[in-house]
Amino acid sequence: MTIDQLDSRIVSLLRAEPRIGVLECSRRLGVARGTVQARLDRLAARGVITGYGPDIDPAALGFDVTAFVTLQIRQVAGHVPVADQLALIPEILEAHTITGGGDMLCRVVARNNADLQRVIDLIVDVQGVVRTSSVIALDTPVPYRILPLVRAAGG
Repeated sequence: MTIDQLDSRIVSLLRAEPRIGVLECSRRLGVARGTVQARLDRLAARGVITGYGPDIDPAALGFDVTAFVTLQIRQVAGHVPVADQLALIPEILEAHTITGGGDMLCRVVARNNADLQRVIDLIVDVQGVVRTSSVIALDTPVPYRILPLVRAAGG
């Protein structure tokens, strides 16, 4: 599924200034308000735009440690029951099924290293999890970003 240059410009502007609104967006881009709204509706319907919520920094909430935890799971029941239980642990921000030495990769936050141990203990207690391996992030020189991809896709 592709986007064009106008879609890219709309998304880029709203990503940079999410509170400007459709009317201001249309004014800045020099297109009709209805055009911007129709483009946003189409992008949302196609699943390109998945949300409009604020971005939250876990560290600002007191979760200063980020870790990536690789899980090995029992293959008998598959990953869905494990993922359902992991979703109940608020410190797990993401969980992905992966290829390679592990079966799942979780991005986890904790208040400190001792709290990370508590979170890992919760993960290990999930039925189906055989073992974990953790890597603590020291810094984030390239944070999660999407605009370079949007701009490249928009031509």
